[in-house]
Amino acid sequence: MDGAAVAEPKIMGILNVTPDSFSDGGRFRDIAAAVAHGCRMAQEGADIIDVGGESTRPGAQPVEAAEQCRRVLPVIRALRAELPASVQISIDTTLSAVVAPALDAGAEVINDISAGRDDPRLFELAARTSACLILMHMQGTPATMQEAPAYLDVVAEVSAFLAERAAKARASGVSKDRIVVDPGIGFGKRKNHNLALLANLDRLVELGYAVLLGASRKRFMGSICAHAEPSDLMPATCATTAMGVMAGVGLFRVHDVAANRQAADVAWAVRQAAHTGSDSG
Repeated sequence: MDGAAVAEPKIMGILNVTPDSFSDGGRFRDIAAAVAHGCRMAQEGADIIDVGGESTRPGAQPVEAAEQCRRVLPVIRALRAELPASVQISIDTTLSAVVAPALDAGAEVINDISAGRDDPRLFELAARTSACLILMHMQGTPATMQEAPAYLDVVAEVSAFLAERAAKARASGVSKDRIVVDPGIGFGKRKNHNLALLANLDRLVELGYAVLLGASRKRFMGSICAHAEPSDLMPATCATTAMGVMAGVGLFRVHDVAANRQAADVAWAVRQAAHTGSDSG
């Protein structure tokens, strides 16, 4: 995928090969199960499969690079052999020691929730390989981020942070059209912070980079819908996907690919009709 060149919305399917992720931890630790799920998401309409070997749920502890590699590299290699070339693979990590072998194994996208703060060498690696680089906002770390998140103006602060990190990446040689920014829904934010960001996605789009929205099955939506189980929040996630498309967001990281593919496609058709005035079809 190209950063600022993103137009028609793309879907990123989540593939956690971890024992402890908040929604699907442990389901895809087996290589065969992980590859089958990745291929199924591609068949359902995923443009990118995001493979992660470290849980980033609230309270999660860091996982060493060697263990992340042990978890993700066999899955990435197998997926690259199975998936059509049009489906990209993303590596979800903050460490260059994981990114480098993941790119060698077939990944083309780097999804860094630390936005280069955990490992500044990651920017140089992205520049050298021309990999697409996703930079996310997070207040604190996964272990501490939900203890007491606070902002004076969450939209302004998140926007400023993303602009600053994108500028750092560009100064390291990453092309602007290879950068995607992510407001980090649920990462160091309370419900009101998440809602404010969702209500102002257009302000993030105005930064001039492609925007990723990752609201899939997030707990704050469960408090609105009175559903405690993350797996019950597929319809809520689809609502955020449709809103995101209308605001100009180009990429959606989701667990439920087929449903969100439909939501994105219908919202895109509506957006296109609004912009062109077309009454065909």
